[in-house]
Amino acid sequence: MKPYEFRWWPALLWVLLWLPACKRGAEAEPVRTLALTPCRLEGVGRQALCGTLEVWEDRVAKQGRKVPLKVVVVPALASSPRPDPLVLLAGGPGQGAAKLARHVMPLLERIQRQRDLVFVDQRGTGDSGPLKCEPVPPDAPLTAQFDDTFPEQAFRDCLKGYDADVRLYTTPIAMDDLDEVRQALGYQTLNLWGVSYGTRAALVYLRQHPEHVRSVILDGVAPMSLLLPLYVARDSQRSLDLLFASCEADAVCTKRYPNLRGRFQELLARLLREPLKTRVDHPLSGAPEDVTLTHAGVTAALRGLLYSPEAAAMLPLIIDRATQGDWRPFVAIHANMSGGYDSNLAQGLFLSVVCTEDAPLISDAAITRESKDTWMGERALRDMLRPCDFWPRGRVPEGYRDPVTSDVPVLLLSGELDPVTPPAWAEDAQKTLPHSLHVVLPGVGHGTSSIGCARALMADFLQRGSVDGLESKCGQGLVRPPFFTSFAGPVP
Repeated sequence: MKPYEFRWWPALLWVLLWLPACKRGAEAEPVRTLALTPCRLEGVGRQALCGTLEVWEDRVAKQGRKVPLKVVVVPALASSPRPDPLVLLAGGPGQGAAKLARHVMPLLERIQRQRDLVFVDQRGTGDSGPLKCEPVPPDAPLTAQFDDTFPEQAFRDCLKGYDADVRLYTTPIAMDDLDEVRQALGYQTLNLWGVSYGTRAALVYLRQHPEHVRSVILDGVAPMSLLLPLYVARDSQRSLDLLFASCEADAVCTKRYPNLRGRFQELLARLLREPLKTRVDHPLSGAPEDVTLTHAGVTAALRGLLYSPEAAAMLPLIIDRATQGDWRPFVAIHANMSGGYDSNLAQGLFLSVVCTEDAPLISDAAITRESKDTWMGERALRDMLRPCDFWPRGRVPEGYRDPVTSDVPVLLLSGELDPVTPPAWAEDAQKTLPHSLHVVLPGVGHGTSSIGCARALMADFLQRGSVDGLESKCGQGLVRPPFFTSFAGPVP
């Protein structure tokens, strides 16, 4: 070969190398830019990856404060995982998804085999600049826990204490945060799993960033037509009526608790006329305390039991004892619950969402209409909304409350006994989701992921990426748990 023949070889070599490089660059997944470090989730054996992404509090101005978003990624078990993770959108509003990671990880074992699991504390929750507010701490004396006087000053003090513009802690802004997290983690598309309020968040993300959604699971569906807390009294009345009907259809329950419905109505009527003063032993310390029980306080505590059929199984026993003047079971269960479910709820974020997105659309007439002839009445709804009289309101996009329309595959899950997002709300959402399937689980309350067949259905749906051919056997064999007939449980 002559020396001059080498002159064109470097150029040809460069072209040959450059062409496939261009092809790889066009097809490659986005690069992860968020630094993640190994971390451990309490109670979870597998190592996770944790990081913090700072986003502008004011996403429009892009100046001023930043919000640190807590991000947790639990990598898939497969050596070649699917490129689209499952992302949890938590409930409340006010729960932090990353804070819940250790609780839900055992439920997602099958899904984690093929997909990363992503948990992001929404701005204002968990470890993402939480807007915490506890007017009555869980460890407060029983007297304070059952005092239903509206704690206006406590809410105002919370508001003063925030280093935050609470007007900027709304769902649409938070879903733009989530898309920034998606980009920083290097994912092209996401599978969304929304639970309770998280279903609203999932629908908003689907509307704002449809090109980045592969599929959606909505569990305990809160569509855009559901205004918080307008329908709480009505929907919990339905759940309570189902409980009484089940007891009346059960020979053991009827014999053990005769005329339970009528006696409970009489009890509520007495509490409406006059608060009841009683003396009980604190269930944790054992010290005797004087408490004043009101209609609003009692119904609020009992409503919490309806969320879980296992907890609701104790309601006939609790109601029966209360009608006979023994409030110890009621106080004990309330004290046990007050430090649990709501411990991860940022009340300030709840108010920032509800006072901006819901309260302006709720009229006095609507509250009267939706609470008429319900066991809770109007008082509870009005108290929930009272902080909105002074809580700063943000803005939502025009048409925010319009139904979300999408061709993305959506699996909707409802518990038959759900006291806050009953199946009718999922049916409403499904009207504008043509590629969707709605499954109602008998005997189940708020949230279905504790049921094995629901988890299997979720995994199958994610594997398919479609509801076509998806079959559910969740309706077979599921019934309400048997009622407690004594403190030993549901003994015949």
